[in-house]
Amino acid sequence: MFGKDVWVSKTGVMIATAFLSLIWFVVDWCNFTTFRAMSDWLLYVNNFVAAVLLTVPFMLSKRIWVQAVFLLMADFLFMANLIYCRTYFTAIPPQSYALASNMADFTASIFTSLRWLDLGFPLILAAGVAVAGRVANAPRGAWKHIAATGLMAALISCSAIMCRGGFYKAYDTLTQSCYYYTCGVPTYTIAGHIAYNTMSEANSTSPEARAKVDEWLANHSRMMPHTALPDSIARRTNLVVIICESLESWPLEAEINGKEITPYLNSLIADSTTLYAPHLLTQVASGRSIDFQLMLNTGLLPMKGTVYSMKFPSATYPSLNKALAGKYGARSILFTCDKPITWNQEAISRAFGYDSLIDRRNWRIDELVGNPGKLSDGSFMRQSVEKLKADNLWPEGSPAMLTFVTYSGHSPFVLPDKMKDPAFDISAAGLPDKIADYVTMAHYTDSQLHTIVDYIKSRPDYANTIIVITGDHEGLASLRREARRESEAARRLVSESQYTPLLVLNSPVAGRIDKTVGQIDIYPTLLNLMGLDDYGWKGLGQSILSPGHPGVAVSSMTLEMRGDTTALSPDLLRHITTAMPVSDAMIRMDYFKE
Repeated sequence: MFGKDVWVSKTGVMIATAFLSLIWFVVDWCNFTTFRAMSDWLLYVNNFVAAVLLTVPFMLSKRIWVQAVFLLMADFLFMANLIYCRTYFTAIPPQSYALASNMADFTASIFTSLRWLDLGFPLILAAGVAVAGRVANAPRGAWKHIAATGLMAALISCSAIMCRGGFYKAYDTLTQSCYYYTCGVPTYTIAGHIAYNTMSEANSTSPEARAKVDEWLANHSRMMPHTALPDSIARRTNLVVIICESLESWPLEAEINGKEITPYLNSLIADSTTLYAPHLLTQVASGRSIDFQLMLNTGLLPMKGTVYSMKFPSATYPSLNKALAGKYGARSILFTCDKPITWNQEAISRAFGYDSLIDRRNWRIDELVGNPGKLSDGSFMRQSVEKLKADNLWPEGSPAMLTFVTYSGHSPFVLPDKMKDPAFDISAAGLPDKIADYVTMAHYTDSQLHTIVDYIKSRPDYANTIIVITGDHEGLASLRREARRESEAARRLVSESQYTPLLVLNSPVAGRIDKTVGQIDIYPTLLNLMGLDDYGWKGLGQSILSPGHPGVAVSSMTLEMRGDTTALSPDLLRHITTAMPVSDAMIRMDYFKE
């Protein structure tokens, strides 16, 4: 185990290079999440075992260049997971590796996510190759020393994991804590993350898992009951949802140098028929935008470590679409700038009960935002109204559900100069460039929303229609903490919390709800407003109109609870925090399949 000549040889240097690359990945990961993982001694043992395994190509080939290529591939894997984590707060779900080609549409976001620390990977590799070229080969029989050391480290790791209740329990315990949620990947490596997700799928489909789901749902009906609105309140039969990419709450009702960031949305908030909830906590997970559609349409929460739309597109989903179709005969249409393959949108729209999907193939690509460019919000909304008028997609008096998914607000929030409002100059506001870009983009999207809203309001059936405007998720990700730390102007303007706005225009119940609510609460709220309280599935949240709403919500990414918990019982808090694994299990086992 301790042969000196072994560890100062080319083989030893290659093992050291692999180990340093792994530890650098840990440091880079923890710098964005939490360094709690690095206080666990098992992290270093597991990464040493991984380093030995990563050096097998050199031991077999005796070629430095072969090992260098292999480690370069490993570094790309590390970088991909780091970039993913900086947006989604987790490592890449296993099935998402098959979707690498989709990244061509998000290159600008990828480059925005790069950090100086990432340069450590090529520097470590270059140094390792240089040193390995200057030392001798390992003596004959060195593999015995390496195998003995690697085996001893593996036995120590296995013993420690068994003492923690086994691999699945040890990893799962981390995922249940808001303080250690991101510690699984650095402690157990990316391979451990993949193994845990594979095991989670098996564990969530057992008879015991179904019994736990049934018990949780029974408790939900008792602790957070769904309450219908009084019969005297008129219901609506048409639902229009405008999902604004990455729109957060803090730009609304805010000013910079006396200029409103979102004057149009502010005017809608001031309308006496608007229901407004500014503290709607982002609850998306790895799937981001497609996760929000899950919560909006089905009242289910995102999955842990996987994206439902990729793994379970053929599962049975109860939905607002199906409820509206069943009660009013409503036809539902989804309008999106994306390709149908993005997040498997085409299959999921069918699973939710949409009758039509109008996607990237149906638009004139005449005005682009982003890199690579996608249809601007302005052109998207203009063409949507054109289609509604010309193609008779929504005949007057015919119940419908229309969902519009915008794109311009996607990171990195760069709006072409020709599309900027010259009267909205915030260059002297002292904001970091990326925050200024975000504000400029929010101002632009705000200026375009009237196109759809004005058209809906002009229709004779507007009295039977509600318009929902909301953000699909927070937009700043890692930029939030950096901006608030570096800029006093950003600290005054940018919220430290991941809140998105919820506006309901022409709502049967109007007013402002300032308590904390979650995205999972939109579904039961719309059941209330649309007169769908008799629909069998009420969702995992609670209507924000319910007087018994607890005023708290849990982030699916960080497991942090937001809101005032002082008056809530421990049982209710526990119930709320266990909703995500319940939803995960329901999707995996196809709970609603007849």
